[in-house]
Amino acid sequence: MTDTPGWASPGSAPSSEGREPGASGPAEPADRPGPAEPAPQPGPDAQGPGTKWSAEQPPPGQWSAPTGAPGPDQAPPPPPPGPGWGGQPPGGPGPGGPGGYGGGYGGPPAGWGGSPAWGGGWGGPPPAAKPGVIPLRPLGVGEILDGAVSTMRTHWRSVLGISLAVALVTEISLVLLQGYILDDALAGGALDSRTATPDEVLRSLRDTVIGTGLVSVISAAAMVVATALLTTITSRAVLGKPVTTGEAWRASRPQLPRLCGLLLLLGLIVLGVIVAGALPGLLLLISGGSDAGGAVLMVLGILGGAIVAVWLAVRYYLAAPALMLEHQSIGKSMSRSAKLVRGSWWRVFGIQLLAGLIANIVSAIVAVPFAVIGAAVSGDGMADLLGADGGHVSWSFLIIRGIGSLIGATLTLPISAGVTVLLYIDQRIRREALDLELARAAGVQDYGTGAPGPVPGS
Repeated sequence: MTDTPGWASPGSAPSSEGREPGASGPAEPADRPGPAEPAPQPGPDAQGPGTKWSAEQPPPGQWSAPTGAPGPDQAPPPPPPGPGWGGQPPGGPGPGGPGGYGGGYGGPPAGWGGSPAWGGGWGGPPPAAKPGVIPLRPLGVGEILDGAVSTMRTHWRSVLGISLAVALVTEISLVLLQGYILDDALAGGALDSRTATPDEVLRSLRDTVIGTGLVSVISAAAMVVATALLTTITSRAVLGKPVTTGEAWRASRPQLPRLCGLLLLLGLIVLGVIVAGALPGLLLLISGGSDAGGAVLMVLGILGGAIVAVWLAVRYYLAAPALMLEHQSIGKSMSRSAKLVRGSWWRVFGIQLLAGLIANIVSAIVAVPFAVIGAAVSGDGMADLLGADGGHVSWSFLIIRGIGSLIGATLTLPISAGVTVLLYIDQRIRREALDLELARAAGVQDYGTGAPGPVPGS
């Protein structure tokens, strides 16, 4: 019998010599010595080799040991409690007659050798090794999300510290932008086409673009650092190894310039595709052609460009973890992402969309109450909350709302980054058997050799 990996057959291997010639019948064991006791020495009055065993043998004609049964020199083991061993197996008598194995076993229990009803305790492969936050096998959607949350829970000091620093920089920049630039540009009627002069409109647009650009650059830089550090921490969490923020920084720092270039290139590609889609309609409007035709063409172009941009964004979604964990160049990391996503585009898109929805819902649950409190404290009520006061909002509202956004971003950023890294690892396990490398790196013994290795956690 071939053992299923991860468990041992309770019976001994079948004898290769069969029965001894001269035996009294198929029910009598051979008279050669067994491995654990000396051969019986017949006395002068012995009646035959089976006489000494007759008190413990089944009735004649019912000892029919099939393949995998106990050897001829071994007494049958005592039946354990439970209905699967004591009598007739479900579905009829076992081999050897109505009594099955020696009248006491009831045939091979269901589940022995693939039968369907053993009880579930012996059959099936062993559970996958889990040295860290995920089992080392292809992952389901729930396991990817659970792995991201487990990483945040296990390494909460490092993960939440990084997320808090990034969110703090981003939210402070947004509050200052809203309070000092956008309020002045929007509140004083500078962009009101009925009263503003061209110089005022241009000045307001210039200030808005400059302020938004500065905030975008600061946020992008903080996001690059967070992506690098969280990728390193998540990859170590998969192996079950601790890592500090300093260790993650030292491991990630050499890759930061290339990661920045990669994210900048991907942003330009997405923006360029959308602009290219809108360009024909925009040119038609500028040239003085049909306004309706130009507007329709521009809308269709933007829609088509957005579809292509989404396809490209998913195609290169795994480029950042490939660059960080494989130390690839920008071009090779994009090629690696395209190779890993090929054939799994919809799966990657669905998991990415689900993780984004969860992150936004959690962020909204945290941020909305703070926004309501800020509107109540500011004295302007719903005018601040809805931006109905010509774009002007009070500082108290901005600060309180920013605190809520800060907490929400701190909680959701690790989930988004963790899902990206775990999805990359999952795709490599499915396509390249990365679980073998991860098991060796984690120190799991005998993983993938057919012998059961340790399975820490579940």
